[in-house]
Amino acid sequence: MTLWSGRFQEPPAEVLWRYTVDPADRRMLLDDVVGSIAHVTMLGESGLLSDDESDEILNGLNEIKSEAEKEAFDFQDSDEDIHSAVERRLGELIGPVAAKLHTARSRNDQVALDIRLYLRRAATARILQLEAFASVMADLAEGVGETVVPSYTHVQQAQAVPLAHHLLAYAWMALRDAGRFVDAAERLGVSPLGAGAGGGSSLPIDPERSAELLGMTGTFENSMDAVASRDLVAEYTFCCAQAMVHMSRLAEEMVLWASAEFGWVTFADRHTTGSSAMPQKKNPDIAELARGKSATVIGHLTAVMALQKGLPLTYNRDLQEDKASVFAADDTLAATLEALTAMLASAEFHPPPPGSAVTALDLAEEMVGRGVPFREAHEAVGRLVASLAGDGRDLSDATAQDLDAADSRFEVADLARTNPLDSIAKRVSPGGGSFADVAIQMAAIRERVGRT
Repeated sequence: MTLWSGRFQEPPAEVLWRYTVDPADRRMLLDDVVGSIAHVTMLGESGLLSDDESDEILNGLNEIKSEAEKEAFDFQDSDEDIHSAVERRLGELIGPVAAKLHTARSRNDQVALDIRLYLRRAATARILQLEAFASVMADLAEGVGETVVPSYTHVQQAQAVPLAHHLLAYAWMALRDAGRFVDAAERLGVSPLGAGAGGGSSLPIDPERSAELLGMTGTFENSMDAVASRDLVAEYTFCCAQAMVHMSRLAEEMVLWASAEFGWVTFADRHTTGSSAMPQKKNPDIAELARGKSATVIGHLTAVMALQKGLPLTYNRDLQEDKASVFAADDTLAATLEALTAMLASAEFHPPPPGSAVTALDLAEEMVGRGVPFREAHEAVGRLVASLAGDGRDLSDATAQDLDAADSRFEVADLARTNPLDSIAKRVSPGGGSFADVAIQMAAIRERVGRT
């Protein structure tokens, strides 16, 4: 069924139909019906439909809404898009009065509304998933207690940190990702209904009433912008891509940590796979796929951005392609969060204790505390490390003689700073990873996600 056949003297060619009809928008069925209910209610209140017409159309739309909620709506091959499918079904239910559904509306403002409504719903679901992920990371952080590991810069061991501090870094990333979806959802709350094909309507419609009925925060300022712009779709896709990048970074570490070389973590059998050739293998495939799928979502973001770059105002059929990309990005993030959260919840962490080299900065700061300029303290500890390394020793093997040979400003008591656990215990800078700070972080995260 087309909504534009009056101008044409022959039906669409099969090749045209195959190439131009994309069923991707069918997942917006509920949103299309909800938008139509608000639109018809506004038309009735504005006097553009009689009470009887409004009631009849609304009854039909509510029946379609019920079918959508039960996933019982019957799409047909002749449905050009979600809008024509709804109008066809409405006609089947209530007859000729269904033709008044499209009064003062275009598919241009209709699809702009549908995608906003759909993504607002999707954003709510992603926010909940990201918060659940952050909650699991807080639980894992609590579970590892005072386990100490080296942090890394340039993939070289750096400072000693609580393993919990490392895990909580990903919780904070996830909460920022959730915040981006919150912000995007607010901007998605502007209704484009009333923009029509791009130049508004000569009929006395009330776009603010439509927005109010939909629970949206306002209406458009420019009708051309309302139907032509897809920056909100790009923003939502970016939110998905950034969250996937964070998940990919975590996945990379889980892959490394699960290797025999690291031996930091073991995942439950039910969340890992084996090898068809090597019986000993236990592969963290969820993490590997999360890492790979992040590249795909970045590709979807690139597609949505490139799609817009050369389009004149207002609506162009190119914009049909935005839905496949944003839906795929959102689906991938949803599946990744579900799988990674489950895999991590089963993780058992058992990293070996770090060597004393991770206390080198603490040793330098001990000297700084006595007034030694940091650059000189850095040089002194560097000499000490180099001297010990030449003998195959570590900082924990240093003696008073080693200290004095490296720099006379060392004191014997400084040797106590070469214990990684003591190093963390003396850390005082906020957010720096002391055990007390980790407890504060866990409490803050749980408060953010509604767990106390």
